Amino acid sequence: MESFLTASIIAGTPLLLAILGEIITEKSGSLNLGVEGMMLMGAIGGFATAYYTDSALIALLAAMFCGGLGALIFGFITVTLRANQTVTGLALTIFGTGVSNYFGSGFVGKVVPEGVKKSFAIVKIPVLGDIPFVGSFLFTQSTFIYLSYILVIIAGIYLYHTRHGLYLSAIGENPAAADSAGIKVSLYKYVHIAVGGMLCGLSGAFLSLIYVPAWQENLSAGRGWIAVALVIFCKWNPFMTFIGAYLFGGLDIVGFRLQQYDIHVSQYIINMLPYVITISMLIFASVRGKSRGPKSLGLNYFREDR
Repeated sequence: MESFLTASIIAGTPLLLAILGEIITEKSGSLNLGVEGMMLMGAIGGFATAYYTDSALIALLAAMFCGGLGALIFGFITVTLRANQTVTGLALTIFGTGVSNYFGSGFVGKVVPEGVKKSFAIVKIPVLGDIPFVGSFLFTQSTFIYLSYILVIIAGIYLYHTRHGLYLSAIGENPAAADSAGIKVSLYKYVHIAVGGMLCGLSGAFLSLIYVPAWQENLSAGRGWIAVALVIFCKWNPFMTFIGAYLFGGLDIVGFRLQQYDIHVSQYIINMLPYVITISMLIFASVRGKSRGPKSLGLNYFREDR
């Protein structure tokens, strides 16, 4: 059981970071469906940098830069040019996939340098790692996973316990009212769209630097789309991302566990399971009326219309 929970956390970490990034983006009223593309841009940026520099820190910064760059493209088109957010997000996914495949073609089959692997080695946190049962899978993990814990806690504190987090929520609910109160709506949108993209870039870096860790095309394998759906499941609450991400991380690896117990289930059914559960959760949330996000989500703000 403990080994399964450990593996679920590892498999769920890319989803955790991507969900967190999309929550921050959507809190500003921007619906960015390009999560998959930003993850792939971060994956190739982080992997290529790690391969040439053998530095984990520089690789993470490169992944964040690539993911943030993709998000800023989305921001410029939707915030400044006021284009349709849904279409722009879909275009960003296609763009990010193409960028990663183009620049990653020369890295196919190559692996992450040993120095980078050692930087992300499993570390047991003193005292916490000795807690019975929980310590073995929560606090005996890669340093990258500890970073994801910290980012979720920071995001939760920022959104719920700071003035700027309150301003962000106000923009997502009613940008005209926020603008009337003197809040710089466009600036807040740009900053949080970029931060969301950087988190998606980190998500991609986890896939290419730790989860695989080698380069192969389409590393994200649809995780970006699941992350977008899980934002609704998590009710736009950063702390709920732990439940959503690790639950679906467990579903992602359940097929391997069934094989260990000699339970024969079609691999196609196993591959479908996360997506079927995702759709079921969305239907359930809609029926219960619990799926309402920020009121201005997906709507461009025209100051002249105030």
